Amino acid sequence: MSLNIVMAQINLCVGDISGNVKKIIDAAQRARQEHQAQLVIFPELTLTGYPPEDLLLRPSFLEAVEQAVEELTSAISGIKLLVGYPVRKQGKLFNAAGLLGDGKVHVEYLKQALPNYSVFDEKRYFSPGIDAVVFNHQGVNFGITICEDVWENEPVEMAVKAGAQVILNLNASPFDSDKRNQRETLLQTQASKHGVAIIYVNLVGGQDELVFDGGSMAVRESGHIVYRAGFFQEALLPVNCDLDLEARLPVPFSEDKLSLIHRALVMGIRDYVQKNGFHGAVLGLSGGIDSALVLALAVEALGSDQVEVLSMPSRYTLDMSNEDALLQAEKLAVKHACIPIEKPFSAFMELLSSEFEGLEADTTEENIQARCRGILLMAISNKKGKILLTTGNKSEMSVGYATLYGDMAGGFAPIKDCPKMLVYELARYCNRDGEVIPQRVIDRPPSAELRPDQKDTDSLPDYEILDEILELYVEQDASAQNIVERGFEEATVRRIIRLVDINEYKRRQAPPGVKITQRAYGRDRRYPMTNRFRSDML
Repeated sequence: MSLNIVMAQINLCVGDISGNVKKIIDAAQRARQEHQAQLVIFPELTLTGYPPEDLLLRPSFLEAVEQAVEELTSAISGIKLLVGYPVRKQGKLFNAAGLLGDGKVHVEYLKQALPNYSVFDEKRYFSPGIDAVVFNHQGVNFGITICEDVWENEPVEMAVKAGAQVILNLNASPFDSDKRNQRETLLQTQASKHGVAIIYVNLVGGQDELVFDGGSMAVRESGHIVYRAGFFQEALLPVNCDLDLEARLPVPFSEDKLSLIHRALVMGIRDYVQKNGFHGAVLGLSGGIDSALVLALAVEALGSDQVEVLSMPSRYTLDMSNEDALLQAEKLAVKHACIPIEKPFSAFMELLSSEFEGLEADTTEENIQARCRGILLMAISNKKGKILLTTGNKSEMSVGYATLYGDMAGGFAPIKDCPKMLVYELARYCNRDGEVIPQRVIDRPPSAELRPDQKDTDSLPDYEILDEILELYVEQDASAQNIVERGFEEATVRRIIRLVDINEYKRRQAPPGVKITQRAYGRDRRYPMTNRFRSDML
């Protein structure tokens, strides 16, 4: 018996219940027309989008979900849909998947394994289910699981013991640079261990800091991946589930990690801007590598007609910076304006002259320059309805090498989770098919240009060293002693750890940005601002 299943890898919007219902119905109709689908599998919490966060605490939101389930069951006939949604039962809320069609909910599975780590807070909202659910469709026994269920052994084992021949797994699994390998290894292990095929359907699209990369797949009992959807794109992928998946050859994967990170950043920008209704984006273009990369990503995400840049030179800005900024703006065909900040900076210095009398110049004057630029950029953002993209990277945000209400001012921070050395890699990647970032921008030493002859290395170690220390301390939770034992100079380690610890208050005030590492600031790494524990003590 041949059974046509379609994996519906779709881009949803949190809270847009009516819009999500329309996307589900449209995908179901297309799956039936184009692929003769009899069963369509959708991602986790399809109706609400993921993660709905505290919307789940609003009774009116849950009532709207219940109405949407009724609408879907009435609208679908001749085909069955496996759809995710929250459901209330006996005073508790569950993360559910329902088999809908022909006017009713045929079966309903309640997620058992609730993740409560990293970006996940499901135990805040949901109670765990306790039972396996297996249904027969066209002679095949399907077990239902949801996302985290396959990361643990028991839910899959329970489904297999209940007679499941194929495991259907609904997912909202966000991207990070190592996640693809982790997922594939996990699914291959579970399939071969339990002797069961797994059909894994993932969400795609950006949601605030998270980007869901898709990559839906089917794994046969031997552990080989035999169907594979693309990454960072919507797809309806048909799977001929005649239980002869063993006859299909494995499907290899060829895309490298840097390409996936680049695509995640582009999708994160595009979906944040478009889903929030902004009329394009604006950013400050300095002639440095960070703003150059953000511009290249923004143009790829939104199109050159939706992006504009503002150069704001000061008395310390080098001619080459102005030249490189103009050159890149022309290469990418974006609207470009130049407003020097000498007048507002001088005006502020004059206004503050009596307060500053007798005090030596320090970073205060540098920060005033950054804040002059922030005011100009936010004015354009407000007037034109364009989101202001900030250009700080993870290395700078880690150690507080950024100005509150200055270069940190904005609505979205695309490279917030990209360490500086990755910024260089991405810049070179953007030039793979032709120069969109001037080579001199990549080659020259980085500088904030807020004082004469300034270099980033005046304040920080070389970025190669800084990024290695940050990787160990922030992402691996290594102690100062552990880091020093790896060959780093003790004073440098102490200083960097101290800077990370004392700058939590800055990071709390930063805009959201795309998560691409295993531990991003914001949703992942949650430290107190008022904190006397010092990790730099050996």
